[in-house]
Amino acid sequence: MSTTSAPAVPRQAVVTALVLLVGGLAVIFDSTIMSIALKTLAIELQVSVSTIQWVVTGYLLALAVAIPVVGWAQARFGGKRLWLVALTVFGLASIACSLAWDAPSLIAFRVVQGLGGGLMMPLMATLAIQQVPGGVGLGRLMAVVSLPAALGPILGPTIGGLILTWLDWRWLFWVNVPLCLIGFLLAWKVLPADEPRGKSVLDWTGLALISPALVGILYGLSNVSRVGGLGSMQVWLPVALGLVLLTLFALTQLRRPAAALVDLGLLKRRPVASSSAVLFLSGASLYGAMLLLPLFFQVVRGTDALTAALLLIPQGVGALLSRTLAGRLTDSIGARVVAIGGFLVMGLATIPFALAGAGTNQWWLMSVLLVRGLGQGAVMIPVMSVAYLGLERDEVPHASIITRLAQQLGGAFGTAILAVILERATSGATGLADLAYGFDIAFWWAVGFTVVAIAVCLMLPARPKKVAEAKEPAET
Repeated sequence: MSTTSAPAVPRQAVVTALVLLVGGLAVIFDSTIMSIALKTLAIELQVSVSTIQWVVTGYLLALAVAIPVVGWAQARFGGKRLWLVALTVFGLASIACSLAWDAPSLIAFRVVQGLGGGLMMPLMATLAIQQVPGGVGLGRLMAVVSLPAALGPILGPTIGGLILTWLDWRWLFWVNVPLCLIGFLLAWKVLPADEPRGKSVLDWTGLALISPALVGILYGLSNVSRVGGLGSMQVWLPVALGLVLLTLFALTQLRRPAAALVDLGLLKRRPVASSSAVLFLSGASLYGAMLLLPLFFQVVRGTDALTAALLLIPQGVGALLSRTLAGRLTDSIGARVVAIGGFLVMGLATIPFALAGAGTNQWWLMSVLLVRGLGQGAVMIPVMSVAYLGLERDEVPHASIITRLAQQLGGAFGTAILAVILERATSGATGLADLAYGFDIAFWWAVGFTVVAIAVCLMLPARPKKVAEAKEPAET
C-alpha cells in the first residue's frame, strides 16, 4: 500500500503537538544535559561523585513517581491546567537548581524538577492524541510528539559540554527557562481548554504502593553499575521489595477498576499489551546501547566526554531523518513491519561495534551510527503509537501512563543488565586490546537483545486497525 493513502492528521492535533513540543524539550534536555556534568559538579560543590550522582538518580526517581498520578490529575484539574502547572513547577525548579548553594540543595531541587517533568511526559502524548478522533494518523502525530526524545541525546550533551567549557555550571539549568517561558505562553494561548470531569477521587492505596515500588526497582537497578553486579544487597533487596509492591499494586487496581489509579484493564487490549511488552523488553537493545556507546568512545578510543557526545551526533541525526517516513509507514502498513524493520537495522548497525577496536576507522563508526539512528527512529514511532489504537478519550491518559512506565522500567533493566555484562567482560583487562574485547562482548549481547526485541514485535498488530478491531482482547 502506498504511504500516501494514510488519512490526514487533524490540524488541531498537529498544532497541539508542536506547542507541547516546546515545553517537552526542556524536560528531555534536562535529562540528557547532566550526563557529562557530574564530574564538574562534584568538583565545584566539593563532594564525591557517588554523592553528586543523586542529582541524576533523584531526578529519575521523582520522574517515575509522578507518572502514575497523571490520569487522576488530568481528570481532576483538566489537561491544559495540569500542563501549565507542571511546566511552571519545572521552570521554577530549574531556577532553584541554578541558585543551589550545596549538593543537598541541588539534589532536592532536582527532585522537584523531576516531579514536574514526570507529570509532563505522559501528559504530552495524552493531550496530543486526544485531539485525534478514532486514532487517525497516530504514527505521524507520534513522530512529532516524541521528537524531544530524538533531539535530547543530540543537543543535551553537546550544549552541556559547551556550557561547562565556557560558562559556569549554573547555566546548565538556566537554559531551561526560555523554553519553559515560551512553552507556557504558547500553551496558555493555543491549547484547547478541557474542563475537569467532576471531583475525581485519588486512589491513595494505589499511590502508596506504586510510588515505593518504582523507587525500589529503579534505585536498585541504578546501583548495578556502582556496586558491580546484581548480587549486591543494594541491588536485589530494593528491586525485590519493589516487585512485591508492584504486584500488590496490580492486584488492587484489577480488583477495583472503577477507582483505580491506573486502568490496568487496558492491558487486555492487544495494542496496549503488545506496545508495553515491546517497550519493556527492548530496553536492553535501545537503552543499554546508549550506555555502551559513549563509554566505548571514552574508554577504548580515549576521547573526553564532550568529544564522545559529538561523535554520537550522527546517530541522533539518523533518528531524526527516519521519523517522518516511519510515521507515515506506521499509518499505512501497520506497526509490526515498521518496528521489525527498525530493530533489524539497529541490530545490523550494532555488529560493527562488536567487531571494533581502538584502531577502527572513526569515520566508519560514525557512518554506522547514522544507519543505527535510522533504525532507532523507525522503532520508537510504531511501538509508541500502536498503544493508542481504538482507545476512548478517557482511556488515553492511562495508556500513556502504562507505556511510559514500561519504557522507564525496561530502560533501567536493560541498562543494568548490559552494565553487569560490560563490568564482567572488562574486569581484569590489562590493556586497550583487552578493554576493546570486553566491549565487543557487551555489544554482541546488545545485538542478541535486539533479536529478542524483533521476536517480541511479532505481538504487535500486523496492519492498521479500525477502532472496533483495536479493542479485541490481548490474547486473541
